[in-house]
Amino acid sequence: MGDNRESRREKERENYADRQKSQKQKNRLIAAGVIAGILAIIAFAGYHYYEKITGTGTAMSGPPGAGKLGGEHEHAAILLRIFGDKFNFALPEYQVKSPYIHFESGNGDTIHRHAGNVQLGFLFKSIKIGFDDKCLIFPDKKPEHTFCDNADYSFKYYINHDKVSKISDYVIHDDDRILVVYGNENQTQVDNYLKELDGEFIQKK
Repeated sequence: MGDNRESRREKERENYADRQKSQKQKNRLIAAGVIAGILAIIAFAGYHYYEKITGTGTAMSGPPGAGKLGGEHEHAAILLRIFGDKFNFALPEYQVKSPYIHFESGNGDTIHRHAGNVQLGFLFKSIKIGFDDKCLIFPDKKPEHTFCDNADYSFKYYINHDKVSKISDYVIHDDDRILVVYGNENQTQVDNYLKELDGEFIQKK
């Protein structure tokens, strides 16, 4: 009898010890999961903060002075020609980089503006193209991808057929047509570009 009682007690102690060990392992796994979740949240927040301060994100905050996102929805056609070649804003790297102003749906001819007081300069900034009305600089900043006014070539800007000196601070309105030309084209060539721009379909949705 005594041996049986002692044997039962030993088994109970072993079962208890096993339960305690199992519970501790479970607690450690839970704690590890919680810590991993907290670290993931911190990493996520840190990454997006980095994007914001370095300008490498999607420009979710919008430009200073921008109106309420979704408060407006304006559309304009744009044509950019560099040495006669049409620039393709339909490429994926130029599509929907900011909710405030962008190209979308694989279309590179129509600008969509979704908030008030969002200037064209912010559109170029959001797609990582440096633009200050005198220079157009692509992200790789290679000499062959840097275009600036000089003695031989210059920028010309037209908004609805009217020649203007700059467009970086312009806020598009519905059905605007914007021509940007870099080169040494004569007026006949520019007029042909304007006709081409007039024929562009403005995507509205």
